[in-house]
Amino acid sequence: MIPISESVQSTQSEIVIRKSEISQIMPSTSSDVVLIGSGIMSATMGVLLKRLDPSLSITVYEVADTLSPEASDGWHNAGTGHAGICELSYTPHMEADGTVNVAKAIDIFQEFEASVQFWSQCVKDGILTEPPNFINPVPHVSFVRTDEQVAYLKARYTGMADHHFFKSMEFTTDSAKIGEWSPLLTEARGDESVAATKMDGGSDVNFGAIARQLLGWLGQQDGCEVLPGHRVTDLGRNTSGDWFVQARQNSTGLFTTRDTKFVFVGAGGGSILLLQKAGLPEANGLGGFPIGGQWMVCDDPAIVERHQSKVYGQALGTAPTMAVPHLDTRIIDGKKSLLFGPFAAWTTKFLHEHGRAIDLPASIKPHNLMTLIKIGWGNFDLVRYMMQQGTQSMADRMKVLHEFYPNAQEKDWKLIDAGIRVQAIKKTDGEAGIVHFGTEVLTSADRSMSALLGASPGASTSVHIVTEAIEKSFPHLLAGEEGIARMRQIIPTYAMDLKATDAATKFEDLARPARKTLGLEFD
Repeated sequence: MIPISESVQSTQSEIVIRKSEISQIMPSTSSDVVLIGSGIMSATMGVLLKRLDPSLSITVYEVADTLSPEASDGWHNAGTGHAGICELSYTPHMEADGTVNVAKAIDIFQEFEASVQFWSQCVKDGILTEPPNFINPVPHVSFVRTDEQVAYLKARYTGMADHHFFKSMEFTTDSAKIGEWSPLLTEARGDESVAATKMDGGSDVNFGAIARQLLGWLGQQDGCEVLPGHRVTDLGRNTSGDWFVQARQNSTGLFTTRDTKFVFVGAGGGSILLLQKAGLPEANGLGGFPIGGQWMVCDDPAIVERHQSKVYGQALGTAPTMAVPHLDTRIIDGKKSLLFGPFAAWTTKFLHEHGRAIDLPASIKPHNLMTLIKIGWGNFDLVRYMMQQGTQSMADRMKVLHEFYPNAQEKDWKLIDAGIRVQAIKKTDGEAGIVHFGTEVLTSADRSMSALLGASPGASTSVHIVTEAIEKSFPHLLAGEEGIARMRQIIPTYAMDLKATDAATKFEDLARPARKTLGLEFD
């Protein structure tokens, strides 16, 4: 069995032990590691752990009959390789001195680089195949209107272009030049202040395709099982202090249990309910606010071929940063489409395909009730945004699209459902309920359980997130120079500070071959 970090003692006395209630259903088996969910996070966790320690036995549970059908699915996210290039939500404000703080964008770029390095190495090692099936080069563009936003984008560009990550970024206020980059943006726009930045090193990523390939490899390894069609119905501590995981097979109704020393909950919106079942003290006060997503999609080849970029703008009005609109090239299963959104949709489900209408009500417990009630007071802009989104017509959505594509016609677009993001709500800053739109990892005190919560840029930075979780729960695998060297065989840039001002040459030497392997642009 795997040694879990013993730096923090378990609070087993605070956890209800329920294994005795199900012991008569099916004898338990054991795995060193149990992963719940088959998305990009679980897939990455499984492959990294198995490569770091080939002796580990690993079981993956997925409620759907197919792998990666929820947030990682190609149409359930924007497919942007988030690297801080075009996403204005990572640098949202101009300071009083006229500058824009670009530190978060630099951080996101470095975190995405870990994913690029991992995927590239997986291609070299035969774990991933045919990169165009999961990643493609697509320029990343930021586009703004009005004099105020133009000034902001110029300041942002000035701050970013000074860093070696973004040295190839271009800036212009010339409408004709913007039209060369993205023709749909400028046609029939008229005389108004516009500006844009462009960088050719962006990407479109099918995270579901990556996850399925990773899990395909994992399932072929000794001691590993990937089990779609299994809903985890319970988990908790057994008498030895380890975890048990109970799952029901959808097709037969048969219950099975696994004993394990480590559980990773990467179940998307379903993670909230599973953490509540686990009884972790660390999850007290934690709630979830589900937000459904919708995209407008165009499949007309004549239009699609005229837009070869991902174009991000500013959040409109008082909308939260998660609602930043963007007009994107998407490449899924070899087919190009245009995507515009996101638009929010009301839902009480925590999962798109296999969620239940009772998910939100069922998640309300005495420990998080007041936190959830106070969300309305502390997040009025979000509540107003959701009310507005829930009453939108297609004509209303077209008005938003016209901000980007003035010539767009409703007949060329259809509305599709996207995935569901359950935003973490926790008690912080006293009694206020705060919605967290980023990605968070909750880890138990004894480091025997980790759970992923949140949204963007989660999938893009999955490798960075998972390596941090491994560092906490499996420190022995990464100890000393030997451990670092072992990880660098999998992620060549592991534990390197590529964002330092004197690291430009090192970054180029490592980034250029990785992108060549994946078929991406570098300069």
